[in-house]
This record gives sequence, structure tokens and C-alpha cells, in this order.
Amino acid sequence: MKLSQLFTKTLREAPTDETAINAQLLIRGGFIFKNSAGIYSFLPLGLRVLNKISNIIREEMNAIGGQELFMPALVEKKYMEPTGRWNLDVGYYVSDGQQGTSDKQDNFVLGWSHEEVLTAIASKFISSYKDLPFSAYQIQTKFRHEPRAKSGLLRGREFMMKDLYSFHADQKSLDEYYEKARNAYLKIFERCGLKAIYTLAAGGVFTDKFTHEFQVVADVGEDTIYVCNKCEYAENKEITKLQDGDKCPKCEGKIDEKKSIEVGNIFDQGTKYSEALGLSFTDEDGNKKPVIMGAYGIGLSRVMATVVEVSSDDRGIIWPKNIAPFKVHLISLDQNEEADKIYAELTKNDSPAGGEVLYDDREDKAPGEKFADADLIGCPIRLVVSKKTLEKDSVELKHRNEKEYELMKFTDIKKRL
Repeated sequence: MKLSQLFTKTLREAPTDETAINAQLLIRGGFIFKNSAGIYSFLPLGLRVLNKISNIIREEMNAIGGQELFMPALVEKKYMEPTGRWNLDVGYYVSDGQQGTSDKQDNFVLGWSHEEVLTAIASKFISSYKDLPFSAYQIQTKFRHEPRAKSGLLRGREFMMKDLYSFHADQKSLDEYYEKARNAYLKIFERCGLKAIYTLAAGGVFTDKFTHEFQVVADVGEDTIYVCNKCEYAENKEITKLQDGDKCPKCEGKIDEKKSIEVGNIFDQGTKYSEALGLSFTDEDGNKKPVIMGAYGIGLSRVMATVVEVSSDDRGIIWPKNIAPFKVHLISLDQNEEADKIYAELTKNDSPAGGEVLYDDREDKAPGEKFADADLIGCPIRLVVSKKTLEKDSVELKHRNEKEYELMKFTDIKKRL
């Protein structure tokens, strides 16, 4: 991608109505556009990051047997009423009457969770223990009535989410899958460049059991967790009796109080939804039983925002290589043709850069502006081609997370990508 052809532009100043680092840098870098409080458009650079996060999630969900589907965003009242979640102050309600008529009623809600919808679907296909277990997931937009939409992508009213649901004949089966999901989640966050801590938490409106969250330690986090500095056993402040400085109940290490950001959660939902919506199966002895369910969520845009919060500096974003919009940020100075040749070489399918190159070919920008934009956008590797480097038959290479740069032959650079 040539920067001269990218329709978005970087901004020198942070927007005055955003206090969160993720929102400031993502807007300045041209990754997102703020439409309303808690509602953002993902621009070309931002969508590339979001798609890479999606692909990582898909790979790990498929690896544990998840089957991808896509459910409607518009959820009818008949699904949510039986579980008692219709009247919760979470969703945005939609009437089914014609605009301007007096008989309009709120019979739909914009989907904020899909347990009920998938349970209803599953009831048409599950009848025997032989149909269990199975799991299905989607990656879709969710809508939630968020009164505190002031943290950029960390707390949105409309956001991308992966929600996985699993269906089981007994608790043992659920527990086994729950552990698979836990491990898959830890892999996802690690691949996205995040260190996530598995944390015991409350269930909220999703279950009456204890659940688990995946928390990333960050000073800007809205959550407080108590985590062992030895074995990393952790509990959320909302449910814990632990205090800062206590001994860990698991290994007797020291408990530390930390601020953190929740990037994912998993729930043992028992039979709450299956009993309410009539999802049952016949076991090997011919007995009819309710299906046991689990739910597993990851906010994609929240993951993206968290990465920016914990991986940035005063110059801009420092993207982990797996989710960076581009692997290489190539800068041409002095309007030289050699940079065009290098760009053509790096964008070949068999190139070590894999075509992942953002090329700053703009002729109306000073070198300082180009360097500043490269730091702001935050691709892992910066290459600079100029008269100075070409005099030494070299290209300047610098990693975004390092201060020093080095001059290298182009053939050697290809080996480093």
C-alpha cells in the first residue's frame, strides 16, 4: 500500500474529546474514526489490524472444534424473555411497528449476547446424547447500552466480538472443554502480543456461577485484580477476600493488587438457558435431561485497544508483529527510484515481507514528517532509502521497539524480515 494513495491522513494533535491513549493514537494514526460516543468506524489501517486479530481467533477456535456461523444482530423478544434477560438495561430496543403509527412495540433488541438465539437453534438439531458435545462461534458486531463510553475502544456501544458456545451432556464434558478454551484463549492473547492473567470472577448477567476472565495488567484498567507474584493465581476484586500483601491460597506466594483490562471471559452456564428454552437430550438410559452449556467471549476491538494501551510510547503505537497493519514501513527520501524497486520486490508474493509493506512515497512531506508518521502508525520494521544510504549501497533498518538503526545491504535485509 502506497501512503500517497491511502485516503486517510495522520493527525498531529490528539482529539480533544478523547482521554484514552488507545483512542488518541488510533484516531491520530488513521486507524479509526469516531462517529459518536462509543461508536467508531474502522478505517483501512484499523480494519487490517482487526482482521488479523479475527484470523488468529478463528485459527484457535477451529483448533478446539469450534464451528463458525453467523447469527442475526436483531433479536426478537421471544428469545430473551424466557431467560429473564429481556428487560435488562443492557441492549438497544427496536420496535416492530411502522414509523409514525401508534401501535409500535419494542419487540426486538440489537444483539448484546446470543445464548438464547443459539440455544433455540440447537434445540432443532439436538435430541440424543449422540449429538453432543459440539461448539459453535461467531465474530459479529454487538450492541450494548454503555453509559460510560469514555475509554475509546475499551468501552464501546457497538463493537466486534467473538462469542463461542459449547453444548454438553454432562459436567465432565463441559469441564474438559472449558480447559481447552482456557488454553486456546491464552494462545490467542499471546499471539496478539498480550500477557493475559487467568482470573476468577463473578458471572454478572450471564450465569449465577463463578466465571473466569483474562486480564491484562495496565495502569489505565478499570478492573482491579489480586494476583500472586509467583504462580499468577488471580481473583477479581468484585468477588475476592484477598488483599494486597496476602499469601497466595495456592502456593503461599505474595498477592499483589493490580489495575487491569479484561480482554476475554469464559462462563460455565450450567442449564440456565437450556431449561428456559427447552433444549434437552435423551441419555443412554432413555432419560431426558437439559443440555449443559458454556460461553466464551473475546472483544476484538477491546484486544486492539489494549495492545495500544500497553504497547505504545510518546511517539505512537508499537504493534506486535502478528497484528500490525503492515510488517514493513518503507520510507523513500530524496524521491529516488531505488525505493520504488525495493517496494516492488517486497510486495511480491514470495517476498519475506509477504507483501506486507506500507510505502511512504509521498513527495510533499519532509523527512521529519515521514519519520513521525512511521512512529505513530507503528509497523514493526522501518526501512529508509535515501541518497545517503544508497551511497553506501545500503538501506537503513530500524525496529519500532528499538532506538538504534543499522545500515544493511538489501539482500541481507530480506533475510531479516
